[in-house]
Amino acid sequence: MASVTSRIRFRDTQIEMAHGAGGKASRRLVEGLFAPLLFGGSREPLGDAAHISLNGACVALTTDSFVVKPLRFPGGSIGELAVNGTVNDLAVSGARAEAIVVSFILEAGLPSPELEAEVRAMPMLRSGPASP
Repeated sequence: MASVTSRIRFRDTQIEMAHGAGGKASRRLVEGLFAPLLFGGSREPLGDAAHISLNGACVALTTDSFVVKPLRFPGGSIGELAVNGTVNDLAVSGARAEAIVVSFILEAGLPSPELEAEVRAMPMLRSGPASP
């Protein structure tokens, strides 16, 4: 764990939507605040996935979160984006998705049929539900 004395370069006065969009503001947040506090003086490049050794096997791990409105947009939906974006992060890291953990950030008042439609839109469900 990094020391709390790690140099923090993030100077934005508050978090904005742009910080979660994956662009320059996201990079400033990650490199200026999260990386110094969580990784200290590490000079390792930040990638789209972490590579860890697990029982002698190299495993790539990534996670993603999305908050979008509307849930459906030209060319897709949040259900498709959530799975495809995560699988893409693994692919550009040289890994292949073997399993996916799904979490949902749900707004109070979201109609249940809309949630069901987004879960059904997830590409992993096109071949049928996974085994428990």
